[in-house]
Amino acid sequence: MTSKRTDSCPTRGGWRAERGSAAPALELIVITPALILLVLFGIAAGRASTGTSRVQQAAAAAARAATQHNTPDQATFAANQVATDSLAEAGVDCRQLHITVDTTGFATPPGQPAHITVTVHCVVAWSDLALPGWPGSHDVTAAGVSPLDAERETP
Repeated sequence: MTSKRTDSCPTRGGWRAERGSAAPALELIVITPALILLVLFGIAAGRASTGTSRVQQAAAAAARAATQHNTPDQATFAANQVATDSLAEAGVDCRQLHITVDTTGFATPPGQPAHITVTVHCVVAWSDLALPGWPGSHDVTAAGVSPLDAERETP
């Protein structure tokens, strides 16, 4: 005697009951790129914030270093060196780095207030993130100001 199995017949729901749903796999395929983009946007925002903060710190440190010297040339050299070293130690990778040192404060006679201003412009790279629609870099500019000693000696 032969018996028919009703649970394995495709028309009676046997196979349908044993199959899994494709919905979770499809949802994962749709959601994964969105989650990756969300993470990349977070990284880009973090880099922008961190890059801005570190460039500001480098400008302030460079201005302080410049005021410790007696001549504009020495101050400019020291400011450039400190800003470059500070950014390198902080891990900021500048595609382009422009450091401007305003040493006109050295022309002010001793006894009068004067200051040195250092402006640091850094183009921070974002191209490694490969975010669609975003630029490959971010411009960050910061200025640091430090007073010259009013009782300084002139060379």
